[in-house]
Amino acid sequence: MQKDIFDKIISFLLGASWAIVLFGALITFKVFIILGLGLALFITILFVIISLFIILALDAFMVNKQRLVEAKKQTKLLEKIYAKHT
Repeated sequence: MQKDIFDKIISFLLGASWAIVLFGALITFKVFIILGLGLALFITILFVIISLFIILALDAFMVNKQRLVEAKKQTKLLEKIYAKHT
């Protein structure tokens, strides 16, 4: 199965997003640790939650693309069935 350019871009962005979540959380924690452990943990968790929403949005793009492809297949099949009966 060959992927189109949209699928390749979304897959790349998903991988990059996971890397950003992991390294970004580490960097965020290290930057804010000077202000205290509690604040550093809070800001890091906030960063991770926001980043996960971005990953969720990218995954939603991928699911909607798959739904569109399936709808096009169903439309072609229904047009063939309609053409037979008319």
